[in-house]
Amino acid sequence: MKQLLVLLSALLLAACANPALRQAEELGRSNQWPAALRVLDDAVAKDPTDPQLRAAQVRAREQATARLILQIEALRAQSRWDDAQTLLAQLAKADAKHPRLSALTVDIERGRRHDSVLASGRAALKGGRIERAEALAREILAEAPQHPGARLLASQVAQSRPLETAVGELGPNFQKPVTLEFRDAPLRQVFEALARSSSINFVFDKDVRADARVTVFLRGVTLDEAMRVILGTQQLDRKLLNDSSVLIFPNTAAKQREHQELITRTLYLSNADVKQVQAMVRTIAKVRDIHVDERLNLLIVRDTPEVLRFVEKLIASVDLPEPEVMLEVEVMELATDQVDALGLDWPDTVQFGLPNVSGQVLLSERSQFRGSIANPAIVATLRGTAGNNNILANPKIRVRNRDKAKVHIGQKLPVFTTTTNFTGATSVAASVSYLDIGLKLDVEPTVQLDNDVVIKVGLEVSNLIRQVTGPGGTTAYEIGTRNTATTLRLADGETQVLAGLINDEDRKSAAGVPGLSRIPLLGRLFGTQTDTRNKTEVVLLITPRVVRNLAVPDASLTRLASGVDASPGAFSSLLRRDARVGVGLSSGGAVAAAPAAVATPAAPTEAVLKLDVTPQVAAGGTVSVALKSDSGLQLKGELEFDTTKLAPAQATANAATGRLPFELPPRGERVIVLRALPAAAGQVLNIALSGLSASGLNGESAPVRVDGAAMFTVESAR
Repeated sequence: MKQLLVLLSALLLAACANPALRQAEELGRSNQWPAALRVLDDAVAKDPTDPQLRAAQVRAREQATARLILQIEALRAQSRWDDAQTLLAQLAKADAKHPRLSALTVDIERGRRHDSVLASGRAALKGGRIERAEALAREILAEAPQHPGARLLASQVAQSRPLETAVGELGPNFQKPVTLEFRDAPLRQVFEALARSSSINFVFDKDVRADARVTVFLRGVTLDEAMRVILGTQQLDRKLLNDSSVLIFPNTAAKQREHQELITRTLYLSNADVKQVQAMVRTIAKVRDIHVDERLNLLIVRDTPEVLRFVEKLIASVDLPEPEVMLEVEVMELATDQVDALGLDWPDTVQFGLPNVSGQVLLSERSQFRGSIANPAIVATLRGTAGNNNILANPKIRVRNRDKAKVHIGQKLPVFTTTTNFTGATSVAASVSYLDIGLKLDVEPTVQLDNDVVIKVGLEVSNLIRQVTGPGGTTAYEIGTRNTATTLRLADGETQVLAGLINDEDRKSAAGVPGLSRIPLLGRLFGTQTDTRNKTEVVLLITPRVVRNLAVPDASLTRLASGVDASPGAFSSLLRRDARVGVGLSSGGAVAAAPAAVATPAAPTEAVLKLDVTPQVAAGGTVSVALKSDSGLQLKGELEFDTTKLAPAQATANAATGRLPFELPPRGERVIVLRALPAAAGQVLNIALSGLSASGLNGESAPVRVDGAAMFTVESAR
């Protein structure tokens, strides 16, 4: 009867349940959580006091928003900003106060803007405007340091120019070739000649010496290089006012503070420790002002644009995620015990007296004395026990590089300590502490760049032997321990076995009639002999699996031109390899000779081969390599590629060698099409040019300079 009542109650409750709950549950089973949420919102609006409806509404809102956020993140990774914006509107409608709503709104707007800036940067790089492309890449990386497109663009920019010019260049007006020949000429006369021939305006600070003289012979250099040489020899510096105007001022500390433009940058760190980065920036870049915020892990730096550009690259080279490793550990304790007991147990006491009487007896009753022994008189012991134990622990621990991880599998034994106070009324206070026994494992991994893992291992296995009672009834324990510590180096996925922690116990005991029980073989008739054999062994198997190793940055971040000691990050004073220069400082006096040649354009001394590669392709797609000659010479060379990741779109005789020869007529062009193989998915590849030569109609030859980026990205397979 009672069960029938319970069943009827359940049926009544189910019948009275709100139909919106059943409808929302059915929609939830089909993963239509936004629709389920709308149903529950309408039901709660009609009946806001129903607790079941409100609880179901909360659960449906959590499920709906969680799925929307996952979809938005996936669309962000694919740069599908319009679709992400649509789902973001649904998220705002589902939960207008969701904590991630504002952050996702900013991220989508920023991502859309980053794609536009990245497209402009790629167009600038393709058009040869290297400085503009680098500035746009830095603009993106300042807000998103791990942006893959911006990092690739920065790497392509760094590869398109040599190290000595990577610090900074001026605009196209300063790259015109000039030839200077002055002997003991006034400084202003030299700059007047440069201004007339290059359309560059020069403004002099009032403290620049009017009688300063210079002797300089420069051939085949750019105007920018000529200025650096002249200013460096005269203790002067420059400030770019616009694309065609330069201010010349003395290179003194006071004038630097007066004329140098300073900027302030806030640099957010994702992985590096801000204190260590601060020490590095102070030591290497020698920045003027720096502030650290440990709470937000950021640096605020104030210095010249050249120094800040240098600081940005320094931080990018160290702000990398630390390696992580997954340690798969198996610990086994193999224990066997065997006990054999065989023999006859004789009574150890014999009585003679009155039966069933305790205390004193009279000798007059000795006629009633009887002899007796304990019952049973003889006990035969035939016992044998054997056991096997296999205690297995199999933890998996994910550890960051050089951090410690601990595993404790066992129990805590309480140990009581009492304190007696005899002042006044006697009182006893007891405290308890806990003693850990069982398995303790300490590991400290260090991940190497070659994916080997150096592991410091400490293993301790302890067990309870017996309990000991101390003074005042306190409790203590006798603990047996076995421990080992070692350092080993394992490859990724290699398993190492540590064994040999063996405890072997072999005991023999005999109990029986003295003397007779020790007789070999026959002694078992006069006593019991017990043989005990206990053996335990601890075996440790450890296997490291590298989850993430250190991503070594590009050479553009590890090889930096850092100016001179007095001015880190300053422009380089090195000239091109084909420039010829001779400079002599004047000791004063009149002009010894008029200028023989002033700012005359030099004839081109090299052939330029422009290289343009498709910056990003899909897995299995095609890569277009455009080659263009801007000189009147005929060019020859070979295009090299990795045959495991790229193949010619059309079969050729040299496809298997990874080398495709090509020839370009004067001012000619050629496009070579390659196909990205499946093995190239998710990688950044490089195309190399080798064996380049340039020859004219009369047989003259010239060196060949490659202008353009040869790196591209193959998208991951979906």
